[in-house]
Amino acid sequence: MKGEKKKKIIKSIRIDVDKCNGCRACEVICSSFHSNPKYSSNNPARSRIRVIRDLIADIFVPVYAGEYTVAECAGRDKYTIDGKEYNECAFCRASCPSRDLFKEPDSGLPLKCDMCESDPTLKMPMCVQWCLNDALIFEEREVEVEEEEKQEELELGLESLANKYGLNKIEDIIARMSQSKKG
Repeated sequence: MKGEKKKKIIKSIRIDVDKCNGCRACEVICSSFHSNPKYSSNNPARSRIRVIRDLIADIFVPVYAGEYTVAECAGRDKYTIDGKEYNECAFCRASCPSRDLFKEPDSGLPLKCDMCESDPTLKMPMCVQWCLNDALIFEEREVEVEEEEKQEELELGLESLANKYGLNKIEDIIARMSQSKKG
C-alpha cells in the first residue's frame, strides 16, 4: 500500500579526508572481494570505491559508488582545494553516461557500492576493515521511509546496456540466446 511508513536501516561510509594517505588499500580489497570467484583477481578499475589523488598537493579523497543515473547532471560546479580547481565530477558518486568511473571495464555496466553484502553478512564493508588510517568509518542509522518500488538491478543493467549499444541490438542478442537455449 502506497504511503505506508516502514523502518529501514541506512548504511553509509563517512569519509575523513584528513586521515586518508592515498594508499588505495580500499580499492584493492574492494576489487578483490567483488571478483568472481571472490579474491581470485585484483583490478582496481572494478572497485566500487576510488581514491581521487593529487600527489603534489597531498590531497586524497575516497569516493564510493552511488546510484546509476541515465543522464548527465546539469550542474558544472567547481571546487578549489589548496589552490587547485576540481570539477564536480571528480567527487561524484554516480555512474553516468559522461564518464567511465564506476563502470565495469569490460561490459560498461554500472557499479554500485553494496556495502559488501554477502553471505555470511560482514560486520562492516571490506574497504572500512582494510583502511589503515581509519579514514573510512562505517555508520548505520534507522530511518522511517515510505515504501516505494525500486528499479531492479537487472533492469538497471539492461537499461545501461541498451543506452550503450541500442535497444535493437540487445533484443537481437536476447533472441539469439533464446534460440540457442532451445536447440
